[in-house]
Amino acid sequence: MNATMMPYPLTLTHILERSGKLFPKTAIVSRMPDRSLQRHTYDDFYRHARALAEGLIRLGLVRGDRVATLMLNHYFHLGAYFGIPAAGGVVHTLNLRLAPMDLSFIENHAGDRFLTVDDVLLPLYEKMRAGTKFERVIVVPLTGQPVAKEFVDCEALLRESVNDLTYPDLDEREGAAMCYTSGTTGVPKGVLYSHRALVLHSLAMLFADCAALAERDVILPVVPMFHANAWGLPFAAPLVGARLVFPGPHLDPESLLDLAEQERVTIAAGVPTVMMGIADAVEKYAGRWKLLPGLRLMVGGAAPPEALIRRLDKHGIRLVHAWGMTEATPLATWCNPMPQMECWDADAKYEVRSRQGRPLPFVDLRGVGAEGEVPWDGKTPGELQLRGPWIASSYFNSPDEQSKWSDDGWFRTGDVATIDPDGYVRIRDRSKDIIKSGGEWISSVDLENALMAHPAVAEAAVIAVFHPKWQERPLAVVVLREGVTATAQELRELLADRFARWQIPNAFVFVQEIPHTSTGKMFKAQLRERFKDLSADAESHFACRCLDTMA
Repeated sequence: MNATMMPYPLTLTHILERSGKLFPKTAIVSRMPDRSLQRHTYDDFYRHARALAEGLIRLGLVRGDRVATLMLNHYFHLGAYFGIPAAGGVVHTLNLRLAPMDLSFIENHAGDRFLTVDDVLLPLYEKMRAGTKFERVIVVPLTGQPVAKEFVDCEALLRESVNDLTYPDLDEREGAAMCYTSGTTGVPKGVLYSHRALVLHSLAMLFADCAALAERDVILPVVPMFHANAWGLPFAAPLVGARLVFPGPHLDPESLLDLAEQERVTIAAGVPTVMMGIADAVEKYAGRWKLLPGLRLMVGGAAPPEALIRRLDKHGIRLVHAWGMTEATPLATWCNPMPQMECWDADAKYEVRSRQGRPLPFVDLRGVGAEGEVPWDGKTPGELQLRGPWIASSYFNSPDEQSKWSDDGWFRTGDVATIDPDGYVRIRDRSKDIIKSGGEWISSVDLENALMAHPAVAEAAVIAVFHPKWQERPLAVVVLREGVTATAQELRELLADRFARWQIPNAFVFVQEIPHTSTGKMFKAQLRERFKDLSADAESHFACRCLDTMA
């Protein structure tokens, strides 16, 4: 029997229309590169997004075209999040932290026709320009300087709008946004998000057992808008009419805390490195900031240390752990203690809060071991697998990359985890030797291959070592060929041609040999044990040269 409900499509244009009609006076605040604050409203945003859609159509955008963004966190980027899909296009956020070569590869693989770029980021565009095929480049003049004639002036494009946009008849399952993975196991891979996935993900963020976003909230997305849709906040906030406060390029703890105090922020989101800086600042300058009681910090990208959760609690700041992946749009779990845990002792509650959390509504998860699905006993490890309406079912334009999905259609995360009887996930290890530094992934394999291209290097292994600021940093363990020499600086310069500065190892250790397993693979577990006491920010007795490339 057929249902009697209307076939109403779940598209981003509904969120856009809702924000403009119901919350026209709600503020959107953006910190500019010169540290000034620009204030707009959801009415401005509504008109901006529709005008951008009109402008893109005038420039020749057709249904399904990808439009790349090379932009900071601000009001204009929010307009692109909605204006591009409203025109029938796909907003493709480019990761500003990647090397120009990687950005060029991603742009070509995605087939982006247009680029919107902040004028302050034009130097980065120039470095990648030779390898790109953009038909038109739209420049956002954040500094107020004239835009060169070879580019399209975004403000002029918007002024030409005549407010006659008619939304295309969008299907909720067609693409609206796109992000690429960081290329941790080979080349970067694209995830194309449907309107339906983004809308359902946004609705899930309103649940009390998730972010519980509401109109009363003031949201500070410190997480870059190019990083997995800024964890869904730019889509969910307009849905409920929450105020948005964008930090622009000023991400130091003092600037963030000043902004949070001034704008009365209720929830901020960022990686553990950012949150550790905030903890350091509030401890160093005790009493300087009058933050709202119960300020929530949403942390993702890496697991927050339990000690960090405790430190922030002392200052009335509640850190909440969220976990997900680019392939999960990105949120899959959220960690709140259950009501019956309120009577537990403090240590037990902190242990729970340091886990990855329980699945969001409509996200199914399981652990799979060698003999099939593992029990939810909190002890038995298995590969964590996901399925749901906002979990990717394939990579964009990558028919040979289906090994990430099980035969019955579950996404294989590559993380080894346990799940307890209450559904709390704890990730125990990584099935791949990926390094996570400051919330960003670094591929050990790519670094190893590049190092072994040096004529003096016989073999190289890259592992993660502890860093007090970035949590993990890469350590390169190198065997030199007999009779030849190489210095850490030479190897670092070799890598600098292919990798972003933050991806390059802090330390280089020269050894006689690298241990191998019985099958001939490098025995990285043994290397990690050997160098576990080596701090990546200090000289050591292992005769390595340490370079704080993240500073």
